[in-house]
Parts: sequence; structure tokens; C-alpha cells
Amino acid sequence: MRVLGADALLPSTLLHAPPLPDELAVFRKAVEAYPPRADAAPTVVWSHWAMRRTLRRLDPTFLDGPAHGPEPDADGFARASWQSLTHQLAVLAPLALPGEDSAVARVAGRRPLDLARGFVRAVRRRDWRQAAGAGRWLTLLDGVPDTLGLDTGLDFVELMGGEDPLVALQVRAARLTRTGAPA
Repeated sequence: MRVLGADALLPSTLLHAPPLPDELAVFRKAVEAYPPRADAAPTVVWSHWAMRRTLRRLDPTFLDGPAHGPEPDADGFARASWQSLTHQLAVLAPLALPGEDSAVARVAGRRPLDLARGFVRAVRRRDWRQAAGAGRWLTLLDGVPDTLGLDTGLDFVELMGGEDPLVALQVRAARLTRTGAPA
């Protein structure tokens, strides 16, 4: 659950289908049992925030007071180099959902060219997980250059890295987003 984060319930999120009760119970247990430490990296804090947000959406009995407060700090993402931003956004691909707002999504929305550059770099480096996560974000953003060839790029990422289940998950989510999965 902690590896997939909010994507553990991605089918329910993207397809608006209720999760299986057992899946929801395990997800909730992971959220409640493993909060980020005080010195956790921003990506860990944001990943946990996304899990709480998903749980609140899918389980009306989940009431976690502090989660209703402000979002975690995203200033570091705004100041990050394009290489670092691409890496961090790829890790936070579970936040890349149609119609979902967050400070991280707003940063990504202001930097589509940096993320496109990072996508190409990840493909050239054969970092399929990073390319798939960046590609997922790019499907949501305005201002992505047509010359990027994102659809073809996602096909290539899937072909080369599709044996990796996380790559396959990110590419599938990107395609569902691209083809208009309900928000």
C-alpha cells in the first residue's frame, strides 16, 4: 500500500467505482498506521496527504481532523530545477488526477515545458518509471508542446518498461486520463 500510495485505489478513483471493502480496510489501516515522520521528505508528506484525501473521498467514516487543514508546503517544488521537479512529480504521480487540485498540481501546471523536458530526459536515460510518472502529469497539463509526441512517447515507455508493474500502472492511468476518464 505504501509503495502505491493513493494509486492503490486508482481504479475506484478514475472509474468512480466503489472499492472492495477489504481493499478499503487495508488502505485505511496503512493511512492510520504509518503517518510520515516529522522529518519526512516532502514527497513522503505529499504522498500521505494524497492517501488521506483518497480515503476521505471513498470512505465517509474516515474523519481525520488535521487532514482537513492546509496542504503541505509545496514551495520546494516551485523552486526545483526541471530535473528535480520531474523526479519529484514522477514520485507524486498519484496526485495527477483529472479535476483534482493541489499545490503540487498548480506547480506542475505552471511548468509544462520543464516537465516535457524531464520526460524526454527520462526516456533517453531509460528511466521508465520516471518517464511514465512524468507522462501521467503531462496528460493533465495545458501548454505541453505538440512536438513532444506524448502519445507516441507513452507507447514507447510502455513497450520498453511495461514489464515493470509501476510503469504499466502509470501509463494506463495516463491513457485513461488522456481519453477522458471521468473526473
